[in-house]
Order: sequence, then C-alpha cells, then structure tokens
Amino acid sequence: MARGQQKLQSQAKAQEKLAKQKKQQGHNANQQKKAAQKALVHVCTICKAQMPDPKTYKQHFQNKHPKNELPGELQDV
Repeated sequence: MARGQQKLQSQAKAQEKLAKQKKQQGHNANQQKKAAQKALVHVCTICKAQMPDPKTYKQHFQNKHPKNELPGELQDV
C-alpha cells in the first residue's frame, strides 16, 4: 500500500475533471451559435447582412449603401 496517497489524489483529480465536464456539458458551440443567430433580427434589404438592432442597421445602411435611399423602417430610428 505504498501508493495509497497517490491513489486518493488520482481519484480526487478524476472526480474534479468529471464535475467540470458536467458543468460545461450544456454550453456547447452549437447552442451558442443558435442563440447568437436568434439575436440577429434585422436584415439589410440590399446585402442581406444581419444586425441585432435597428440603430446598428441604420449605421450599416448609411456607411455601406450611401447612394441608396434609407428604408422606411429606418426613417424614425
């Protein structure tokens, strides 16, 4: 039983590793991408770029498409 202490340390380390894996199990990349995609609700009518809010959409439209007329949905923003 010369390895008693080492065995206990290995078991504790393995238990911590399993707990960490369980904690991160719900946070995978696919779920993060889906949540980010839900936040992008405004779509540019010209280039189809997606933006999270109307203020960003207006800035995008003014900078990227200055020759085109501002859409009606952005007039009051």
